[in-house]
Amino acid sequence: LQAFIRKDDPMNTILEQFKDKINGTFAFFDRMIIKGHIRQFFSASGKGFFLSEQNVLLKDFSAYASQVTSDLVAYVEKMAEETHRPLRYLTSAKIPKEQTAMGILKDDPVEEGLVCILSVVEYCQTLQPIKNRDGRLELRSVDRKCKYYYLYYLDKHFGFMHVKLQTWFPFLIQVYINGREMMKHVFDENGITYKMYDNSFYEISDIAKAQELADKFDSKSLCRQLDLFAHKVNPYLDTIEKTFHQGYYWCVDQCEFATDVMFKSREALEDIYPSLVGHAFYDFKCTDVFSFLGRKLDPRFQGEAVSDYRKRPAGWRIKFKMKSNSIKMYDKFSCLRVEMTINDPREFKVYKDVRHQDGTVSKRWVPMGKAISNLYRYAEVSKAANRRFLDSLRNIVPAGSIEREINEVCGKKTVRG
Repeated sequence: LQAFIRKDDPMNTILEQFKDKINGTFAFFDRMIIKGHIRQFFSASGKGFFLSEQNVLLKDFSAYASQVTSDLVAYVEKMAEETHRPLRYLTSAKIPKEQTAMGILKDDPVEEGLVCILSVVEYCQTLQPIKNRDGRLELRSVDRKCKYYYLYYLDKHFGFMHVKLQTWFPFLIQVYINGREMMKHVFDENGITYKMYDNSFYEISDIAKAQELADKFDSKSLCRQLDLFAHKVNPYLDTIEKTFHQGYYWCVDQCEFATDVMFKSREALEDIYPSLVGHAFYDFKCTDVFSFLGRKLDPRFQGEAVSDYRKRPAGWRIKFKMKSNSIKMYDKFSCLRVEMTINDPREFKVYKDVRHQDGTVSKRWVPMGKAISNLYRYAEVSKAANRRFLDSLRNIVPAGSIEREINEVCGKKTVRG
């Protein structure tokens, strides 16, 4: 039968082949790690201007920075005291912080706001006066260890999330949010009912409207909300903004975008999932990741393309990786999830204004950067890649039901004794 089926027939994709067992698909961001930088602290002129505005000599910077850190620590610890939420020091950076925060939330629940504050010592890049070859002091970036705060929240917009704050100059901030948690609140506001397993939707009352709302995601609004969190946790940010007339520059450090195929039951997905994994493992090659990610196979490519097949406690997962970007498939209850992770956005391009040396500006396709304004392009690239992966899953044999049927036929029976 396989020999007579056209491989390029769109009706052979799993979305068409098993449409009677599928409620629909939903695609949106999953895990996002966003970092905030004070860019002026990474240039000699910016650091010099800041010290001049604060009337701080280079020889006095260490004492000044130490006082600012002490004030910031006191502010954060007072926040825990005023909100009557736990402040816990972790003896090792390897202790799972999210599990610790979830345990605190379970034991000491809160409906909204600060869940807890965890402090831990980790590696950082900080500023320190160092003598150069001429014997003069200059402010350089050095690697040290310092105290970080992890502030966990139940937020009305982001759901369960955390803010990581470096307590030493230049006060790096990192925000972890989950796209599914964000969409829960959007659905509630728009009267869309849903059912979830872990961080995936396996049932949505109005899938078309839900996808329409997800596609309207606005990175500018996200930026404003991130700025509010930054002001909430870092009291020194007012001084920085007064000096530079701008605050944190937000960058997407890591981004996951997931497409969930919502099956009508767990049994319906279990029937075909072993065949999906086998098809992806045996029929796809590591070089197929180029096609999934919209790239052409080029002999000049310098990097590594890998296919990875792994048994996890939750089930089988297959992953295709090109350099530091990847696309993977796994199952979550009755959802078949295809998920793309972008760590290096420069492997893709974005159409934007480019300023030339003569002062003119023109639109061009250029390598995509990590600026949060490019999130719309992250979504476009990832959604298309996930779709190409799903479209490549064709002519799937429902191994589960066939195996049961074979066992019934082959099993011996006793008739009339």
